[in-house]
Amino acid sequence: MDFIKQYIIQSISVASNNLRLDTQKIEVVSLLREFISQSENLEKEIMLMKTSTELSTFAIRLADIHRFLSQGTIDLLKISEKFKEHSQSLISDLSRLLDSVNPASFRAAINKIKENGFNIDLDKLSTNEKGLPVTKGISIEKSETDILKEKIIMEDEPGEPGILFQNFEEVILQPIKNVDELLKTIFENTPDPEELIKYCEILESNGKLAEEKGFEIISNMHNIVAKALLLIRANELTPTKTIVESMRACLIVIVAVVKSKDVDITNYLNRAESFGRQIKSIKIEG
Repeated sequence: MDFIKQYIIQSISVASNNLRLDTQKIEVVSLLREFISQSENLEKEIMLMKTSTELSTFAIRLADIHRFLSQGTIDLLKISEKFKEHSQSLISDLSRLLDSVNPASFRAAINKIKENGFNIDLDKLSTNEKGLPVTKGISIEKSETDILKEKIIMEDEPGEPGILFQNFEEVILQPIKNVDELLKTIFENTPDPEELIKYCEILESNGKLAEEKGFEIISNMHNIVAKALLLIRANELTPTKTIVESMRACLIVIVAVVKSKDVDITNYLNRAESFGRQIKSIKIEG
């Protein structure tokens, strides 16, 4: 078994040791470890796990760990410290996963990924009549459930920060509300170029911080919104309702992951990542 698989499996084991598990939950952990150990393309299968309602939030954590291990140079002097951090980061999401599935439903979710997952074209996008990006199968019209879900995720919470994030959580979340307010009005009023630059710099800085901490998904979401703001400032991207909702999807993913919200964010994550792929090739002139 390769190093990445061993690392992830052992971090799951350490996380599970911090939970009170009954027989069914122990079996699910065993199935999860077996799935990872037998995976032929772990990176892609983790990515496909993010499209599953039951597995998406946990898969986000696994993707962060996998990307940390597979990209760049690992500092062996600090690997033990990072292992402890990664193991701790899995505890709350593993607990929610185990509460939401049983061995049968977990097998069904995994089998669906194995049988149908690799037929999914994750890069496929359509455009509307104006040529603006629209993720297929996702409507920008919100249901009452979506509105309530966003409120639950984005609302302020009393209490102390979590043990894992501490100051990191505060730094990441503090500017999100202001950026969200900006996006809610950006297609109605001409945005102040200086304000766009200000928030772009904050998002880029926090994106780098998240990357340093090993939270690649959080980092990617920051970078997508930052680039979109730059494109809007350069008049390379028109802030239509579709564009704004795609940018807000990035913010919702950031907040949901940092706060470990027990809310299904699959659609938001899919929309955000599809939007990121769409604007990746757009160059800023000048």
